Amino acid sequence: MNKKYFGTDGIRGKVGESLITPEFALKLGWAAGRVLAKSGNKKVLIGKDPRISGYMLEAALQAGLTSAGIIPVLMGPMPTPAIAYLTHTFRATAGIVISASHNPYYDNGIKFFSDEGIKLSEKVELEIEAEIDKELKCVDSSEMGKAYRINDAAGRYIEFCKSTFPSEFSLAGLKVVVDCANGATYHIAPSVISELGAEVIAMGVEPNGVNINLNCGATSMDAIAKRVIEEKADFGVAFDGDGDRVMMVDHTGHVLDGDELLYIIARDKLRKGKLKGGAVGTKMSNLGLEQALKTLGIPFDRSDVGDRHVMELMKKNGWSIGAENSGHVICAEHLATGDGIVSGLQVMGAMQGSRMSLHDLRQGMRKYPQILESIRYNNEIDPLQDEDVLKELARIEGLLGERGRVLLRKSGTEPVFRVMVEADESEEKVLGYAKSLASKVKV
Repeated sequence: MNKKYFGTDGIRGKVGESLITPEFALKLGWAAGRVLAKSGNKKVLIGKDPRISGYMLEAALQAGLTSAGIIPVLMGPMPTPAIAYLTHTFRATAGIVISASHNPYYDNGIKFFSDEGIKLSEKVELEIEAEIDKELKCVDSSEMGKAYRINDAAGRYIEFCKSTFPSEFSLAGLKVVVDCANGATYHIAPSVISELGAEVIAMGVEPNGVNINLNCGATSMDAIAKRVIEEKADFGVAFDGDGDRVMMVDHTGHVLDGDELLYIIARDKLRKGKLKGGAVGTKMSNLGLEQALKTLGIPFDRSDVGDRHVMELMKKNGWSIGAENSGHVICAEHLATGDGIVSGLQVMGAMQGSRMSLHDLRQGMRKYPQILESIRYNNEIDPLQDEDVLKELARIEGLLGERGRVLLRKSGTEPVFRVMVEADESEEKVLGYAKSLASKVKV
């Protein structure tokens, strides 16, 4: 069955439109409560990022859940992976995060985690959707839920994050710039890193409801790269609005994406004899990552784009690490979802264990030029079946051979076609290939 409301990462959209309204959040809370209550465990955690619409959606969800007999546990502003972790440790039946991740403040979203701290299965999502379309009926007043708030949630999560850093090391003597994107990590990440001994220079830690991800954080790295150089810091670490992505900057201002961070973590685990199998990337992962891991003898496998698909392939292969180049890095031995703080700490642990700078650690991997073109296309013509597109694709792949690759994919949410070309060629040539292929798409 096709899902009507849930997308690849919960429900997301512009506030006040479509599904991101108080009316829908109320109905969603009630419908989810009806499904989740079947387990007999009626405790559900709710966390959010600091965007202003979170207050509205939290109140509506709370009303819907309590009307279905669920007990909402309010955690306040917390990173998405923190809710995944706390849902499991609090033995709740589910966790809900109100966030639009790296999107601007005027968007928001709602996503769910199971009692195991992983995203809900599609089966449960379909059950919730079936309830949404029914008439809302409250449980008897004597059976209604009663919400309460956990005041020490941040402290609990800070201690968990610190526990994933090797106990024999500290960050003493290091100067670190930390950019929290005015998002959910603003009161968590600086404390974690400073309590491990580093001198922290914090950025993006003054959320006002509308400045989340605004020219800061993991999706806008210019500011932190500049600050690292100005402060003569050892490195910088940046998170996105909900804290499940991480990007880093070495002391020269070079930005390390998810591919490079995955390489560093995988190589460090191999060095310590703790690598379980290989590493999972996605179809968008740079060919340079694949080649670098191959040189080390580390198996590499690609999933579809999306952290859910990365995790599924990790489970299938029995491997414990995977990442998207966007900065979703999953270290499954610690948490079964992407966690920006925890992943960043694994890189810092590799630095301390090898006594190498972040700049030196990344040297073993050379990224190939990679160009991504996005084209709005004519809905009546499928670019993946278009003769002109396929002919040009064959021509370019013939020219590249094993020195590069081409990826074509359609967006799952809008009529946008993405053309990705990467190769062991000059960036100018790779750009030419990408634009030539994009020009064949019927707009």
